[in-house]
Amino acid sequence: MEYHPFGPSKHEVSVIGEGTWYFEESERVTAISALKKGLDLGINHLDTAELYGNGEAERIIGEAIEGRRNQVFLVSKVQPGHASRKGTISACERSLSRLRTDHLDCYLLHWRGRYPLEETIEAFEELKREGKILSWGVSNFGVPDLDQVLEVAGKGSLTCNQVLYHLKDRSIEQGVIPWCEKHGVAVTAYSPFGHGDFPSSRTKEGRVLEEIAKAHNATARQVALRFLARRPSVFAIPKASSPEHVSENAGAAEIRLTKDEIDRIDETFPVGASPGFPPW
Repeated sequence: MEYHPFGPSKHEVSVIGEGTWYFEESERVTAISALKKGLDLGINHLDTAELYGNGEAERIIGEAIEGRRNQVFLVSKVQPGHASRKGTISACERSLSRLRTDHLDCYLLHWRGRYPLEETIEAFEELKREGKILSWGVSNFGVPDLDQVLEVAGKGSLTCNQVLYHLKDRSIEQGVIPWCEKHGVAVTAYSPFGHGDFPSSRTKEGRVLEEIAKAHNATARQVALRFLARRPSVFAIPKASSPEHVSENAGAAEIRLTKDEIDRIDETFPVGASPGFPPW
């Protein structure tokens, strides 16, 4: 597995992590086995949120990491409706209880809502002082939002921005990634395979991925993950609810794409091919 410092936190985090959006819909025993398999393979980046299954995804992770908490870089999120100062602190404490831990490595605002950023950030800083979180970040923030966070919190406070990023929607490369790299902020890519529309081998795009994969004795999905995580600032968190899928995802970190292969993927999936959601 490959690791990079996670923004200003300096934690060494696996470039391939595990996301848990819709994890509660998977068979529980298999989902827990998948998480444990990931830890065995060196995946230490586990991402969840209070919103996922109304906390059920957090409960699954809590069970899976019992006795192995020191192996995990654990991330969860507060939903906007709870993101007042008091609400954020209460939401964090509920997440900690479900996750069976006394701290989060990073705590995110899931997306912007009606509460001022000042309130949420004040809560994050209070949680840091109390040792309940070690760092904080945001999710689904575009450049204007990030500028506001910087204005409120100052340099070196924001750890990451978690955003949609896959081959058919590379729009964050136009603004969000450059902003984050300039300010030393990690970028976490969610839904790196898209939403049920990963390129089929019957399409031109899919054939390009298959040809590159063949040269590396890999799969098309592994090539896609490696391409997305080709920059040291970017971490990908695909969901994998079976040990087999986790093993496949983890293998992406071992691939070393050549410049020609990167250029070929770049041409096949041009930036701006999709408007993205949310629009950046």
